Amino acid sequence: MSSMNQFNKNLRAFLDASPTPFHAVEEMRLRLNDAGFSALDERGEWQLEQGKGYYVIRNGSTIVAFRCGKTPVHECGWRMVGAHTDSPNLKVKPSPELHRQGYFQLGVEVYGGALLNPWFDRDLGLAGRVNYENTQGQLCSALINLNRPVGVIPSLAIHLDREANNSHSVNPQRDLPVVMLQSEKPASFRDLLAETLVQQGIGDVAGVLDYELSFYDCQPAAMVGWNEDFIASARLDNLLSCYIGLEALLAADAKEHTVLVCNDHEEVGSQSAVGAQGPMLESVLRRVAGDEISWQRAIANSMMISADNAHGIHPNFSDKHDGNHGPLLNAGPVIKNNVNQRYATNSETSSLFRRLCANSGVVVQSFVVRSDMACGSTIGPLTASAIGVKTLDIGVPTFAMHSIRELAGSQDAFNLSTVLTAYYQLDSVVDC
Repeated sequence: MSSMNQFNKNLRAFLDASPTPFHAVEEMRLRLNDAGFSALDERGEWQLEQGKGYYVIRNGSTIVAFRCGKTPVHECGWRMVGAHTDSPNLKVKPSPELHRQGYFQLGVEVYGGALLNPWFDRDLGLAGRVNYENTQGQLCSALINLNRPVGVIPSLAIHLDREANNSHSVNPQRDLPVVMLQSEKPASFRDLLAETLVQQGIGDVAGVLDYELSFYDCQPAAMVGWNEDFIASARLDNLLSCYIGLEALLAADAKEHTVLVCNDHEEVGSQSAVGAQGPMLESVLRRVAGDEISWQRAIANSMMISADNAHGIHPNFSDKHDGNHGPLLNAGPVIKNNVNQRYATNSETSSLFRRLCANSGVVVQSFVVRSDMACGSTIGPLTASAIGVKTLDIGVPTFAMHSIRELAGSQDAFNLSTVLTAYYQLDSVVDC
């Protein structure tokens, strides 16, 4: 099996095992452990060694992994890559039980800017974090993943909505409750969760107190196309970048100071203790740097690459793109530009990346949103403004972003990981 085929096989396994940010961080933790990285507790003292790898997890949904280089960090700075662990989805409400027409349903909230129509008629699994009290009166938590179809949102038949193909708006409150059971008997969702925990081997559950649970599409990631030109999966935005960054971090040598940060809550604004507008990354880096002067010198010698998927030019909707900036799938990573700082790219950081791509034999593309359309954003500008580090926004071109199932090129993730591995091994990001 070629290196790229093996990469994509492992990528699909990672995507399938990561239906929520909690599961994605757990998968990254396991891979870091296998590579010899050590966990750090923010509440304790840190004893860091040159050439060693470490990671910090907060809330179970954000992770900062780093290697300590061979020279003092204030002399060479950090090579950083940032991504995010969350994706738009349907989250279960705190009191979700609905009993209508003999069916037991769960009410949901829409997390982030989800494309809602594709959620209908899909086999939906359920996953996330459950907090419970055990029989000794202790507060505990556990991850669950009902990796089987446990719910569905049925469409209304065309016979009852003759205009469905002409106009189909979605009312989240009315249209999205998930059908779970056919039963006249009232059911408690927390009781169902307690039974699930027991089935997972947790035998001392006194009662479920709360949860953060999301529905997701049970269909596994797959290679698609006559020649398997594409990879289709849920949550490509932005678990694709998390995996690319992780593989690059593990492949790079231990000479330089390298960092991978994967934040939660990007899809809802990043304003949280574990979001890119929160203090976590700065807190970790300051502890590594030591004193204030070392911190300031390190940041001045550092660079952040924010990796978040880019909009590939859709062959059926090419008019939605600027004619000179329509990225193609399988044609290389995309530099994302915006003069209004929705992306943090500048000519200095983009030049360094272009040179990296050329040296790695990887073609690079550019994206600029149409001048008459609003531009999205990433953790790039948030991180740049929070810690004052020069930043570049890039990503893999993608179709159907924020749908329940997205599409990317089968070559692009592997090629970007190759470039980021080279970036992690740069001895300087200043004299570009």
